Amino acid sequence: MEGTNQTGMIHFHFRPFSKLPEVQMLIFVAFLVMYLVSIGGNGSISLIIWSNHSLHTPMYFFLASLAALEICYSSTIAPLTLASVLSAERALISLPGCGAQMFFFIFLGSADCILLAVMAYDRFVAICHPLRYTLMMSWRLCVQLALGSLALGFILATQLTVLIFRLPFCRSQEISLFYCDVLPVMRLACADTWVHEATLLVVSLTVLTIPFLLIALSYVFIMAAILKIRSAEGRRKAFSTCSSHLTVVLLQYGCGSLIYLCPSSRYSPERGQVVSVVYTFITPVLNPLIYSMRNRELTDALKRTMMRFLLS
Repeated sequence: MEGTNQTGMIHFHFRPFSKLPEVQMLIFVAFLVMYLVSIGGNGSISLIIWSNHSLHTPMYFFLASLAALEICYSSTIAPLTLASVLSAERALISLPGCGAQMFFFIFLGSADCILLAVMAYDRFVAICHPLRYTLMMSWRLCVQLALGSLALGFILATQLTVLIFRLPFCRSQEISLFYCDVLPVMRLACADTWVHEATLLVVSLTVLTIPFLLIALSYVFIMAAILKIRSAEGRRKAFSTCSSHLTVVLLQYGCGSLIYLCPSSRYSPERGQVVSVVYTFITPVLNPLIYSMRNRELTDALKRTMMRFLLS
């Protein structure tokens, strides 16, 4: 079977959202707007945090890192999807091109989920151990945690992508999604994939289940600590800094779990299409809005930056 995988001759094409050109054009415009808004919103957060020294704290360092990851994550999917939707003919992607897109999707998506767990730990230390916060969350540790998220995502993406693209693909076929995701591509292989499905489950547990359990445990201690705060203003501030992070966690982990923690035999291309739109286009738009609306320091910094820009 391995000999049937003629890598240089195999091409995939993505399933269109609709056969009607008018609907395809509407989808193109909607995706383009969401992509540009996500790039602008996440880019603004990164620049505001970088340019305001009052925001040079571990919490905002991780937030800026998350925003930068969202930009790269969106750019892995959106440009090719936009070109495919706009194309009158079927947009083809080579086997190596599909592998590259899958690698960066897994790499950046995994790092994103792990970084959210790191941010939960940062909030746990800030609220439960405020007097030791600067000692425990040193800049060296913050950089190590951020780089560790990238390193773990890189390792998992490399192993899974190499394993999947060693499968034999006997002919060019249609991917039942708008990008090269793991399950739709795996289904196109002309070989048994139970080992690959088991590996995907292990990776999903590592990226989704374990970090989510750590986040949940952190928030148990955080909520207990917040309820002990006597002042209403102190409780409000603590809740506001945590609620935005918790909202993003539920969006990210909820969508990922619907796809990757369900048995592969129950995978639905139609459900996968809808959920994938949410976490590749909608979530990167919502993240900067959620953080900016629920964070007074970030909103004030944005206003100061805009005033400096208008007055300059």
